[in-house]
Amino acid sequence: MPHKILVTGAAGFIGFHLCKQLLTLGYEVLGLDNINDYYDVSLKYGRLAQLGIAAHDSLAYNHIVTGEKYGERFQFIKLNLEDRENLPVLFQSHTVDIVCNLAAQAGVRYSLENPLAYVDSNVSGFVNLLECIRQAGIKKLVYASSSSVYGLNEKVPFATDDPVDHPISIYAATKKSNELMAHTYTHLYGIQTIGLRFFTVYGPWGRPDMAMFLFADAIVNDRPIKVFNHGQLSRDFTYIDDIVNGVVATLEKDAPQAYSLYNIGNGNPVRLLDFIEATERSLGKPAVKEMLPMQPGDVEKTWADTTGLEKDFGYKPTTGIIEGVGKFIVWYREYFGRTV
Repeated sequence: MPHKILVTGAAGFIGFHLCKQLLTLGYEVLGLDNINDYYDVSLKYGRLAQLGIAAHDSLAYNHIVTGEKYGERFQFIKLNLEDRENLPVLFQSHTVDIVCNLAAQAGVRYSLENPLAYVDSNVSGFVNLLECIRQAGIKKLVYASSSSVYGLNEKVPFATDDPVDHPISIYAATKKSNELMAHTYTHLYGIQTIGLRFFTVYGPWGRPDMAMFLFADAIVNDRPIKVFNHGQLSRDFTYIDDIVNGVVATLEKDAPQAYSLYNIGNGNPVRLLDFIEATERSLGKPAVKEMLPMQPGDVEKTWADTTGLEKDFGYKPTTGIIEGVGKFIVWYREYFGRTV
């Protein structure tokens, strides 16, 4: 079993939950995040505080901080993945067994406005990380890909052997490039790479730009919620605990092949209007819906075929929409101190 794991994107939604679970399981974790301002950084600092890092705006760049909650078992560094000077130094000065790369410039719609941010973090940063892994002699990388690589794929559920050569957003194109670079490094240097194509993840401490947060915030504050494609959308909404359990399984056990790709989702698409209804029920308040057309870069349906992850790692999501949405609303009310 791995001893020390580097988790990039540690102040992000999935990264934070993964760090917490790994620490609970007794691992040593080195967390890395650049804490960019794509969304409110106070949420990122709030997550880090949960991990024992008394973080705030003065957190120094490229400086290792040791957490108060887990002691030496959790250390954190604020660093850009694309930093070609300091990232290699980090690998030289810290011995890690496995790398889990969850750091990325997130968001499909924002990639239409600011494509270079995605190239810097998701392409240059990923290749820089691969090179550091190679130079350090690390033999395993688990990394975040995305369901967005399937583009306008009409065959459902989406399977990992489906063609993914036609991305419809810059974000999706960068994630496809990650899979290609990982394949190359596996082939050339024998590094085991496991790519996880995440499907719509939601839950406590979630990102403010994602549907769960946007809907709850709008309903609570009497704002209309934006319902794209007039509600004719469905997503494979997957609760964060199920996602984290799947990621941990891939870290603890090797895949049958040196280069692997897996869908990680709930395997059960939910209509957007049903998701909104679950949010209304949890809040005890109806939503005002603003019906809008399809957005560029969006797809009508996502649905994960997770049989590969089930077969190789025993993956089994257990949290349904009603339960998952309810848990998010409990956190949301507690975090913001809001009642409806």
